Amino acid sequence: MSALVFGATRLIALVGSPIAAAANLRQPAEAQAPSQLSLPGLETGACMSLPPTRVGSGQTVFIDPGHGGLDPGVVGRSGSHEVLEKEAALAVATQLSTLLRADGYRVVMARTQDSTMLKLSAADSVLGALTGSAEHRDLAARAACANAAGAVALLSIHFNAFGDPSVGGTESFYDSARAFSSENRRLANYLQAALVAALGTADRGVWTDDQLAAPTLTSSGSTYGHLIELGPMAAGWVDNPSQMPGALVEPLFLSNPKEAGMAADPSGQRQIALALEAGLVKFLTAA
Repeated sequence: MSALVFGATRLIALVGSPIAAAANLRQPAEAQAPSQLSLPGLETGACMSLPPTRVGSGQTVFIDPGHGGLDPGVVGRSGSHEVLEKEAALAVATQLSTLLRADGYRVVMARTQDSTMLKLSAADSVLGALTGSAEHRDLAARAACANAAGAVALLSIHFNAFGDPSVGGTESFYDSARAFSSENRRLANYLQAALVAALGTADRGVWTDDQLAAPTLTSSGSTYGHLIELGPMAAGWVDNPSQMPGALVEPLFLSNPKEAGMAADPSGQRQIALALEAGLVKFLTAA
């Protein structure tokens, strides 16, 4: 996401030794195969249900690795290598999925490969880039997938960018216009705190999604003023909004070479995934 504002060790204080100990004591869950949820027009590997690998609560968490396919998101550099937001987000989401499944959660992934969620037609791209209409439909499909999954929490994973390469840090976003806005904020706060503690990044804060200074897809999106995946209903624009607490995280700036290197490195991706696991588990288990 192109927002203009803004050692892989598990943190015991955030994960909590009782949770970690309990996870280690759980027995393997009955083997089940991953399956694709039944929604129209899905791409292969999209809206995939991944069963828990250990006995646990069985609750479902929806994870959306932002962008994909013809939509690369922001592009950064680490040395001579390009770092694509879509690739870093998918790598983190894949590791996070494995961690949560081992905690006893079912995970539904918006995408499990480098693609959009929806199958595209020739009319959905111009000169190799997605049209605004295609992006809008794809984002709406991610919310629809989360709803179809019966998820109790939604997490959208993105990375940030800014014109000044010295700018870095971590930001998280939630929607304050929903009936469950307090839960949205609580989730965003847990995720933000876990990421900052794990990565040692500048804490750039938790914001409402109407404070996100990023380009909108169309003038309708500008009028709407919320993230499609997190925001309220708006007839003709968001007809089926997500129905569970959700947050969007931007752990690092890919425009910052040091942070881009961390985002591209498997050990850095694991640090991010562990922090997101800690924040999600805290949200799902806190009284």
